[in-house]
Amino acid sequence: MHRTQAVAVSLAFVSLAAVAQSPSVFGYRDFTQQQKWDTTFLAVPDPKLAGQHLKTLTAEPHWASSPEDLKTAQYVAAKFKEAGLQTEIVPYRVLLNKPKKISIEAFDSKGKKLMSGPTKEHVDGDPFQDDPRVLPAFNGSSPSGDVTGEVIYCNYGTLADFRKIKELGIDMHGKIALVRYGQNFRGVKVYIAQQMGAAGVLIYSDPADDGWVKGDKYPQGAFRPDNAVQRGSVQFIAKYTGDPETPGVASTEKLPDSARLPENKLQDDQPSIPANPISYQDAQPILHALGGPESPRPWQGALPFTYHLGGKGVTAHMHLEQDYAVRTIWNVIGKIPGTDAPDEWVIAGNHRDAWVYGAVDPNSGTAAMLETVHGLGELLKQGWKPKRTVIIGSWDAEEEGLVGSTEWAEEHAAELQHAVAYFNTDVGVSGPDFGASSVPSLQQFVREVTKSVPSPKGGTVYDQWKKSQEEGRGRGTSTSASNVVTSVDNDVKVDALGSGSDYTPFIQHIGVPATDIGSSGRYGVYHSVFDNYAWFVKNADPTFVYEQQQARVFGLEILHMANADVLPYDYQAYGKAVEEYISTAKKKASTDGLTLNFDAAAAAAKRFETAGSAIRTRQNSFSGNLKALNDNLRAVEGAFISSQGLPNRPWYKHVIYAPGEYTGYAAVVIPGVNEAMEGGINNKPDMGIAQAQLGVLTEALNQAALILEGAAH
Repeated sequence: MHRTQAVAVSLAFVSLAAVAQSPSVFGYRDFTQQQKWDTTFLAVPDPKLAGQHLKTLTAEPHWASSPEDLKTAQYVAAKFKEAGLQTEIVPYRVLLNKPKKISIEAFDSKGKKLMSGPTKEHVDGDPFQDDPRVLPAFNGSSPSGDVTGEVIYCNYGTLADFRKIKELGIDMHGKIALVRYGQNFRGVKVYIAQQMGAAGVLIYSDPADDGWVKGDKYPQGAFRPDNAVQRGSVQFIAKYTGDPETPGVASTEKLPDSARLPENKLQDDQPSIPANPISYQDAQPILHALGGPESPRPWQGALPFTYHLGGKGVTAHMHLEQDYAVRTIWNVIGKIPGTDAPDEWVIAGNHRDAWVYGAVDPNSGTAAMLETVHGLGELLKQGWKPKRTVIIGSWDAEEEGLVGSTEWAEEHAAELQHAVAYFNTDVGVSGPDFGASSVPSLQQFVREVTKSVPSPKGGTVYDQWKKSQEEGRGRGTSTSASNVVTSVDNDVKVDALGSGSDYTPFIQHIGVPATDIGSSGRYGVYHSVFDNYAWFVKNADPTFVYEQQQARVFGLEILHMANADVLPYDYQAYGKAVEEYISTAKKKASTDGLTLNFDAAAAAAKRFETAGSAIRTRQNSFSGNLKALNDNLRAVEGAFISSQGLPNRPWYKHVIYAPGEYTGYAAVVIPGVNEAMEGGINNKPDMGIAQAQLGVLTEALNQAALILEGAAH
């Protein structure tokens, strides 16, 4: 369809939806006026402008703290100011590493050189790959190192994989672990390998996971070419996020150096062994030469030979020289003051820095966010004002360990006690399949918003979201109880919040209810030089209509939360989710022969769910003191924040959700309990910790229920 026709159809849909939409929306006394603002807003985000934003933001490599990174901050700040937001660029000084020299060699048992690299990323015809400012492929947070060791193939480097290595009698001390990307966060691969005594880690992308097995390689298709490398941080983000030298403290420009942790105190968050990514082109000769026993058959990747575990003389030499320095990064903060409840912040954010160009990750999200801001600016011109203060954050150095968002959240921790929501987008658009993650209390809120936004495929975003899940695409298709938030029958599923993006400090450190949205597709060039504008317009969103969709959904989240009379939290759904988590943990304990008493926690969860059901009636009736009701509703998430934090990682304080210590990205629910039952690297469950954490969970659930019970009368 011609673009002008598509826009006309889209605007017609918006107009019709406004006429047909029911005025009854959860959280509103009367939705009539908000419905008018919604209609006005939905007409503003423009695909062409989103494409222009993306082209500008990805014109140069813009690694965090680089001059090019500052240019993107200035561009975003200018767009915020154009829209009428109170805007500032906020600097922080943080520890980052930049590669000076990356050299990796491998030799067979006779000393013959198998590879020397890393090989330069290159395909025929890509217009961006040869920019001299592209940094060598490296891992953020890796130390310098010059190590040589026998290579052992360890599959994905998961906890189960390393346990299998140990079970097979392989001693990892002094070895180089060769692991493939996938299944867990790359930093966790290094975290476990380090605990196993490895000397270093090489991480490669197997074609089975995002290469030619999935589809044609770029530039013919969307998937990873042979020599493309996935960069990324190996910071131990399951311990804490942000500047490694200032956990829990904002690394502002005024922070004295004496307040920073010395290098010998960074071991909780930073690896002590070198790690580096390589392509499957460079990994292939190493894997092919490995002797020793065949790998377990589920460990077989897609390279055309049988994978072996190694231990028969193939060695790798890693020579990494990193330039570690305290460098300046720049958040861009835009603000629209609230009229009725200015201390109740609605925060929406997306990061801006990239390993190279970052067309999908993250600037598809930035481009959409700028069109959201464009829409808010048009509303401001027409007299709209939010009841609650709206804050838009363009975060820096997310790729290095969620640094910019964490430092800002730590700086504003006191004010964030009153923040009512944090809305995140990161990999905004890599294809057409919408998906979301959230706390359970905001599941229905996200679904409701998507029912008001037209999809480029026809119908609403909600309609297409549901269809994509039914067909097994996108988020919410997992059946793991620990990774999916409970949803009502026959409704779209919303994932739990683990980590890996900027919602982490808000929900899991401070307790601000959060969501994360994006639109996924055939995306095989993650964190490589090929995640650029040329790849995007060929494979992700050629006409930028999904950018427009993302801007609209993001904007309605902000508008609806900023102007709701009663905060639209669904605590009945939250209670049901927690009841399921406790029931699942109890069944696992029984299966594993673990003696734990879940009775008090189960009773507290039931009490919380009952109180959540009762408060729904009060939320719908709107009687009494609305401010007091909203204060109580907001306080519930705070009840799940434990002052002592989680065992072995006190920065993480949420007792219901955390990234797994041994997953990093994926959420572990009721983490204090489940991880004590899991038993860590040594597979030794700790019943003392598990029972104590059940007590902490019980106390939190009872406190949350008490708050709701008090508000329901």
